[in-house]
Amino acid sequence: MSEFTVTVFRLAFFVILWLFVLGVAGVLRRDIFGPRKARAGKKARRGGSKSAPPPPSRPAPAPRPAAAPVAHAHPGTIRITDGPLAGQTLMLSGAPVTFGRAPDNTIIINDDFASSHHARISAKNGAWMLEDLGSTNGTIVDGSRMTGPIQLAIGTRITIGHTTLETQS
Repeated sequence: MSEFTVTVFRLAFFVILWLFVLGVAGVLRRDIFGPRKARAGKKARRGGSKSAPPPPSRPAPAPRPAAAPVAHAHPGTIRITDGPLAGQTLMLSGAPVTFGRAPDNTIIINDDFASSHHARISAKNGAWMLEDLGSTNGTIVDGSRMTGPIQLAIGTRITIGHTTLETQS
């Protein structure tokens, strides 16, 4: 191989190595500090177009079959059934409930498989909705990884890392 070819390979390897390092740094930043929050008016200052909404990035969640008529009732409490916080109960009021490792969460989950800001339960249109906040390992609802916001019913089991929660009346 000529000296020029070796130099090109070295440069390409160097660029690929730095792309890998920057990718790892981005994943660590999201895990430690949480997902970025969009600033209000940012699109207007850039001159963004309002012609067409962006296509949905995730498929709509499949509807869950109701096991009993009680399944449509709204939950009033969350009980932690498995994990280091097992036995604790939290009443759902009007305020959102957040889960994760960061100290500003409502329920702090000290688990290597939980992100710093993992998931949130909030009231929307008279129902409690669970949404994953871009966690690394995802949120499991009734045995399936959630793909979008899910309306909670009584008896819904939520798994975050090694911690399992259940909604109750």
